Parts: sequence; structure tokens; C-alpha cells
Amino acid sequence: MLFRRQPKHEVEKKRNQRLLATIYETKASWDHARETERAVYEANVSSELQDRAHLQEQKYLYLYRIARRYHVHGQLNQGIVSQ
Repeated sequence: MLFRRQPKHEVEKKRNQRLLATIYETKASWDHARETERAVYEANVSSELQDRAHLQEQKYLYLYRIARRYHVHGQLNQGIVSQ
């Protein structure tokens, strides 16, 4: 037998890790697009920058909904202060 079937929990763990990595990458891309849009705002922002920021936001929210469906939890945001 060439291929060995992986246990279900291992497959889910790998899927969750890939999903979280994609979410973090998309969030960083969205933040970058927003910062670019803000930086160019004074120079009459083009609709392309606004569209790019909106697209990144929609990608992030879509991936976030998938993560909620699978009950995937990531790392705590370092900006949050717990008491």
C-alpha cells in the first residue's frame, strides 16, 4: 500500500493550521491595504486602492466565518490586555 490513511484528528489539525495561517496572512494584507489607502487619502485616493482594501476585508471576513464554523481558535492578539 503506497498511501496510508491519516487519522481524522490529524487531518483536521492540519486544515485548522492552514486556515489560521491564511487568515493571518489575509489580515496582514488587509491592514496593509488600509494603511496604503489612508496614506494616499490626502492625494485623492483612487478607487483601485479602495477596491483593493475592500477586497482584502471581504477575504478576511470570509475566512473568519469558515474558522467559526469549524470552531478554530487562533492566538490572542498581543494588543489585548487581559486583567
